[in-house]
Amino acid sequence: MPTVRLTVAQALVRFLAAQHVERDGTEQRFFAGCWGIFGHGNVAGIGQALKESAGSLTYYQARNEQAMVHAAIGFARMRDRLQTFACTSSIGPGATNMLTGAAVATVNRLPVLLLPGDVFASRVADPVLQQLETPWRGDVSVNDAFQPLSRYWDRITRPEQVLPSALAAMRVLTSPADTGAVTLCLPQDVQAEALDVPSGFLEKRMWRIERRLPDAAALTRALDLIAAAKRPLIVAGGGVIYSGASVALAMWAQASGIPVAETQAGKGSLPYEHPSAVGALGVSGTAAANALARTADLVIGIGTRWSDFTTMSKSAFAHPDVRFVNVNVAEFDAHKHSGVALIGDARATIVALAEVGHRVDDTYRAEATRLARAWDAEVERLYTIGHAPLPAQSEVIGAVNAAAAPEDVVVCAAGSLPSDLHKLWRTRDPKGYHVEYGFSTMGYEIAGGLGVRMAAPERDVFVLVGDGSYLMLAQELVTAVQENVKLIVVIVDNHGFASIGALSRAVGSAGFGTHYRYRTAAGLGLDDGGEHGDVLPIDLAANAESLGVPAIRVRTIPELREALASAKAGSACAAIVVETDRYEAVPSYGSWWDVAVGEISEDAEVRAARTRYESGQGTQRRYLRPPA
Repeated sequence: MPTVRLTVAQALVRFLAAQHVERDGTEQRFFAGCWGIFGHGNVAGIGQALKESAGSLTYYQARNEQAMVHAAIGFARMRDRLQTFACTSSIGPGATNMLTGAAVATVNRLPVLLLPGDVFASRVADPVLQQLETPWRGDVSVNDAFQPLSRYWDRITRPEQVLPSALAAMRVLTSPADTGAVTLCLPQDVQAEALDVPSGFLEKRMWRIERRLPDAAALTRALDLIAAAKRPLIVAGGGVIYSGASVALAMWAQASGIPVAETQAGKGSLPYEHPSAVGALGVSGTAAANALARTADLVIGIGTRWSDFTTMSKSAFAHPDVRFVNVNVAEFDAHKHSGVALIGDARATIVALAEVGHRVDDTYRAEATRLARAWDAEVERLYTIGHAPLPAQSEVIGAVNAAAAPEDVVVCAAGSLPSDLHKLWRTRDPKGYHVEYGFSTMGYEIAGGLGVRMAAPERDVFVLVGDGSYLMLAQELVTAVQENVKLIVVIVDNHGFASIGALSRAVGSAGFGTHYRYRTAAGLGLDDGGEHGDVLPIDLAANAESLGVPAIRVRTIPELREALASAKAGSACAAIVVETDRYEAVPSYGSWWDVAVGEISEDAEVRAARTRYESGQGTQRRYLRPPA
């Protein structure tokens, strides 16, 4: 085979540009480009190669290494894991800034390729700038911290190693079962070294995404359980959406009458008005879904990894004989809760399950419908509660929901907003809801929204972000302006960390350390009958303006509606800041979450919280019955 003389970086960039994926007959390039911030660990290797690539792998400039990974993740999720970005950084702090992003990608089963610079493989320059020196091992760098956060990790210490490593990386990135963060550490001297690259390595390569069916015997066992169930419940996870299985699920649910609850990643699997849709499940769940979960004798999880928010820390499913059927491409997730493991593609498996034609009893179908309608009335109440003098957060969500078209996207990640959105947002499109809650990452919102809009430029993207998250990572507003990517950013200002403040009060700690207030002799502010210290004079609208985004502050819901309409009609980024009452919360609907409370305390509120905690622990269970 003929060869081409290239540097490691040049070979890798040309390889990435030639990677394609195919599913259901549709082909596309796998990498939409490469995000990067250059330093001495990558400017003369990957940076030079990107400059010379003549646009075959488009370069995008970011402001923060963590944020560029979030943008890649948002893009990959919006594209159903069939396309993503590479992200490159310098060595040292540039690389370690990407650690949070790596964890987000791996936890959420989303593909992103990380190319951090590394210290000299030759070790001649040791200790090089930004090198972590480890006295007991010479081959350790800060990039070793990526190992537990990555689905595949390698360090290229010789030029020829790039060939097998790049192929192994692509196998993981394109695998529905194994995907997540992939990290290839690139020592800065090796990046610039040359090798003879076989031409076949650089040719167009197609990675085909199969729709595998589960084992026939396992499918039969699952069908037997479904036929015997009196009160089955489907839990739709992110795998439903990534598989493009929403239509198949809607048809099965309509025909069978089995109610469908949704995880955070799975919200939008059914439109909210579908007859079988009962909304969010778990700690952030609806009254309808949580009531049905308590009495379900069979739970059919489709594309969910069963996080504790979904399962309410093993307390949601209270039927004494409850069984599980788990549809998942990943064997690891399919075997959770001792379920019958249907290891296969969500859409193909749903079609196979639906062929049997099982129908639930009409009374159970009617019960689910009644609960869903009652819940929709509760959403309407919370959307129009008329709280004063400051609006409630639920009213803000209602205004944004009304302003968004069915195909538009809401993006959020951390704080109290995700829980309220999971309960309240009326999703009408499988891609209309994008909340990163697998890792609950403060700061994801704006960067993730940037990736979402880049993946779907035909949709408006509404970024809902609390003031706490906004202050952590707002800089990618600059990138949105630079790339002419329109975002509508709604900043909810409650003067601190409202979500953890509420949790702190629930565990008897009086909102300790959660207020944005001046320090006084009494401390940093407690919810103990008096707010200590004046509110900090933070002007979030002025901050957004300073980053190049026109911004306004509104005080009322009518003002918010007017600002949203103006932003939607415009063609550029806009920011809207609205102050809310941090104490006017959306209720909890029959859920309990395991948050350990101190067993010993001098504080009476903590002792009372411990009593409540021990009572909640009594509802927990392990699902240990062998699968059918």
